[in-house]
Amino acid sequence: MEDRSLQPPLIVAAYARYLSDQDSATFIRDVARHYTCPTLERLAQMSDRSGRRAAVLALGFMGDYNSNAVVGRALTDRDRGVRTIAENAIQDLWVRVGSREQRLTLRCVIRLNQTKRYDDAIQMATELIHESPWIAEAWRQRGAAHYNLAQYEAAIRNCHQALEINPYHFAAATGIGQSYLFQDNPVAALDSFRRALRLNPGLEDVRAQVIKLQRSIRDESDAE
Repeated sequence: MEDRSLQPPLIVAAYARYLSDQDSATFIRDVARHYTCPTLERLAQMSDRSGRRAAVLALGFMGDYNSNAVVGRALTDRDRGVRTIAENAIQDLWVRVGSREQRLTLRCVIRLNQTKRYDDAIQMATELIHESPWIAEAWRQRGAAHYNLAQYEAAIRNCHQALEINPYHFAAATGIGQSYLFQDNPVAALDSFRRALRLNPGLEDVRAQVIKLQRSIRDESDAE
């Protein structure tokens, strides 16, 4: 089965059907019948454009944090379609980490941030970090809560830790840049935004910030 699964046409056909009917359950079933996640990871790096798109999409549905590096590299794929799929897929992988209980806790932290219960999010994220300090998204979510409470130093520290654990975490790099902006530190903000763009060139809002900051810093330099 393993040799056969390395043939891209199988997954490409499933991907074509998915594009037509948007039936993710059927796509997952068809792919899982022929491919393991390690095989999908190889196809995500070795296939033609359609094969890479299909493999990265499948990893987003079927994979977990173990596929983070492969999907992270796909963020800079030469094909824009692969990059777009990877951006969506990798954020799903970031929360598929740890035990079932840890995953549920992490999702609860995310919901607390989404509902603006930032103090509660910090408390729960802190408990999860104490138990499992290797979960990058727990650090990033705690950083996001601190950011929304205007606690920018704490936000930067937490996002830096998320990046130490997960070097593909473009959202953490973006959060650092935004925090530096509020601290009136455009040079550090620019450096962080550039790092986010190196990880994920598709961040158009971040690209606009980079252009704006470059002009502002250049104008200030010229004025001196």
